[in-house]
Amino acid sequence: MKTLYILRHAKSSWEFEELSDHDRPLNKRGRSDAPLMGRELSSRGVLPELIVSSPAVRAITTATLVGKELGYDPDDIVIDERIYGADKNTLLEVVQETPAELQSMMLVGHNEALTDFANMLSPEVVGSIPTTGILALQFDCESWYEISRGNAEYLFFDFPKNYE
Repeated sequence: MKTLYILRHAKSSWEFEELSDHDRPLNKRGRSDAPLMGRELSSRGVLPELIVSSPAVRAITTATLVGKELGYDPDDIVIDERIYGADKNTLLEVVQETPAELQSMMLVGHNEALTDFANMLSPEVVGSIPTTGILALQFDCESWYEISRGNAEYLFFDFPKNYE
C-alpha cells in the first residue's frame, strides 16, 4: 500500500510587489493555517516518510510548518524544481520516482495543477483544493509507478475552513 498526501501551499502574501511569484512569502493567515493543518494531520497519525516540495518560498514554508507539527526534520524536505509550474502529468512523474520502499509521501505544490492531479487519481471528485488544503489517497500497489485511480482509495480531504 502507498499513501499520498497532496498539499496545496498556504495563503501567500501579495504585499511585496517587487518580489517574483516564486519568492512570495506566506501571509499572516498562511503562517497560522499551515501549523493548524499540521496539528490536524498529526492528530490523524499522519507522518509521511518523504515530503517533496515546490521550490517556491510559499510552498517550502508550508512544507516546513506542516512538517514541524508532524515531527518531520525540515532538512529532510526534498525540493523538486519540476513542481513549480508543473502540470498533472509532471506531478505524476515526481510521485512515481518515489522509492518503492517508502510507503507514504507528501507532495506540496500549487493549483491548478494539484487539483488536476488530485482528480486524475482520486476515485471521488475533488473540488478546487483551497490554500493549505490536503487530500489523502491510498493505493493498493507495491510501487509508486503503479498508482492510478483504479487502485486508489479516498481517505480524506481537509482544509483550514473546516476549523473556523
